[in-house]
Amino acid sequence: MSSEQMRRLIFSTLGSIVITIIGLFFAYGLSANFLMNIGPFRQTVRGLQNMVGTITLVIFAALLLFSICLIFFYSRETKAANASYRRSFASFGTGSWLFRTIRWKLVFGFLVSLVISFILFVLLYFMVVLLAEIAPLGELIRGIIETAGRLPLIIATCFFLFLVVFFLISNQTIHYLREITFGLQQIANGNLNYEIAVKSSDELGEVAYNINQMGHKLNTLIEEERKAEKTKNDLITGVSHDLRTPLTSILGFLELIENDRYKDEVELRYYIGIAYEKSLSLKKLIDDLFEFTRVNNGMPLEKLELDLNGFIQQLLEEFVPNLEAAGMKGRAYPDPAPLKIKADGDRLVRAFENLIMNAIQYGQEGGYVDVRLRQEHGYAVVEVVNYGEPIPEKYLPYLFERFYRGDQSRSQQTGGTGLGLSIAKSIVELHDGTIAVKSRRGETVFETRFPLY
Repeated sequence: MSSEQMRRLIFSTLGSIVITIIGLFFAYGLSANFLMNIGPFRQTVRGLQNMVGTITLVIFAALLLFSICLIFFYSRETKAANASYRRSFASFGTGSWLFRTIRWKLVFGFLVSLVISFILFVLLYFMVVLLAEIAPLGELIRGIIETAGRLPLIIATCFFLFLVVFFLISNQTIHYLREITFGLQQIANGNLNYEIAVKSSDELGEVAYNINQMGHKLNTLIEEERKAEKTKNDLITGVSHDLRTPLTSILGFLELIENDRYKDEVELRYYIGIAYEKSLSLKKLIDDLFEFTRVNNGMPLEKLELDLNGFIQQLLEEFVPNLEAAGMKGRAYPDPAPLKIKADGDRLVRAFENLIMNAIQYGQEGGYVDVRLRQEHGYAVVEVVNYGEPIPEKYLPYLFERFYRGDQSRSQQTGGTGLGLSIAKSIVELHDGTIAVKSRRGETVFETRFPLY
């Protein structure tokens, strides 16, 4: 129990004691000057005094008044705690310590039942005294008392009243248990979106909260399984399409050669050249598929210390022939300070090869491929920039999906397999990095971030 809760408990207890003392004096004055002049009330009080004694009656009245005060204070605190809990799942358990367990709630309900039962008994006794003054009913009441005995009759009446009141008070908890049971049945029947209302911060509220969390997690797992199944089917469809296209061309040209359907050796070499290019395209697709499978199956990495400045400059030099063939130039802008990271160089080469090849394929009209490096908030940032046509914003979220091409075509016009960016993203994430793309008029930037070593 925190100091704030202890402070509230002390103030509530002191306040209840003060109100009890004031209430007793007020009740004594009221009864002595007014109520004792009323016959039925006087008979009720004297009857209770004869049964339990004056001191016992005063003590019980004081306890009754004290309990009512505490019930009032803590009832307000319970409502506030439960209301604050319902506003946010994250606030679980932030209510009164007294009402965060079913045990204390049962004790509280027991005390409330005792108080209400006593009040009802006094009212019932007062009514019996009034009815006893009516001749036929008075004889009947006296006969019942003589037959059953005064004490057994009082005990039986109090016990019955207590059971009725306690049942009514605990009915809310029983009803909540039924709600939780119904919710579990709904989830068991496959309705994973069903939510049980969280009405309290005790164990039952915690059970309801955890059941809801379980339903959400199961739903997420099932959705992920469905997406994985769809991804697998899309992968098979994409692979089938991309394998069929070059393979059909190869078979077509080989059939022409087999049937001697060419004019001269020049045309023969032309057919062989096309078949060879399609074979290379087919090999690249198979290599990409193999790499994609390895990367996505969590291949082990051999991470060593690596300086991105020198790494990128060396890699860009290897692309000089490709850049010249496309009529482009590569420019590196290293950071003045070393950008050291822990990385698997072979895998990282593949990631940046894919990014640079993508920049060459889609940015030829810009004439340049720039690679900018800098240090930012504990991360090494590498930007691969091309100056081709900007990518429409609606396509940006899909660029790293497998088999996606920026021109939305399967025609091989721009080359590539549609797996390059997906492989690059997987490799970057294996290095605890992130990759993002932004495209605006004049430039398209693929930005990668790696934690500095």
